[in-house]
Amino acid sequence: MSVFASLVGHLADLLQPLFGTGAATAAIVLFTALVRLLVLPLSLAAARGQRARAALQPKITELRRRHAGNPERLQRAVLELHAEEKVSPLSGCLPSLCQAPAFFLLYHLFSSTTIGGRANELLAHELFAAPLGGRWADALAGGGVFGDAGLVYVALFAFVTVVAVFGYRHTRRTMAADPAVAVGGEQVPGLGAVHRVMPFLSFFTLISVAVVPLAAALYVVTSATWSAVERAVLHR
Repeated sequence: MSVFASLVGHLADLLQPLFGTGAATAAIVLFTALVRLLVLPLSLAAARGQRARAALQPKITELRRRHAGNPERLQRAVLELHAEEKVSPLSGCLPSLCQAPAFFLLYHLFSSTTIGGRANELLAHELFAAPLGGRWADALAGGGVFGDAGLVYVALFAFVTVVAVFGYRHTRRTMAADPAVAVGGEQVPGLGAVHRVMPFLSFFTLISVAVVPLAAALYVVTSATWSAVERAVLHR
């Protein structure tokens, strides 16, 4: 943890001449961008997988016709087809899963009062009037919804809502075009619940911003924005 704290601290020091008191915030945004760049190959693979699944549509249509009276056999045939074509129905989940360790490191860093036996100096940094180690509940207790810190969260919530709506609409369109979502009225095993929930995951960012430390919320917001732009480019 002390190594990770040093990394964030050094990034903030490097950005200090450009961003002044907002250097720590800029460091978190930059750190998030670096993480997303590291998982970009997985995102590209997920986009290729989406296109590959769409290309299987004619074969899946033929399987529907052939096994119309046997849903279980149809499901097995579709899974076998994906295996033969080396197309994973769950490849789109990998980028999010690989980001989880970075998020939890940042969460723990800004939830700890001490790092390596010394006071956590990163907690002294703020985004405007909101401490990076604070939460929305702290902002409400300190000055209410429209207090100095509260307004920071109001702006974040407004921004995240716009991004979430975009993500929801784009994911719905993507899922509707994915032949792996449904086969002859029967869900491919394991995918039914995933595809029902996925469009709504965009709004989970709102919950995260409300309950995690502001630094971790910035990671979530930056990553969600990156994802929205990435989807628009890779899945257009």
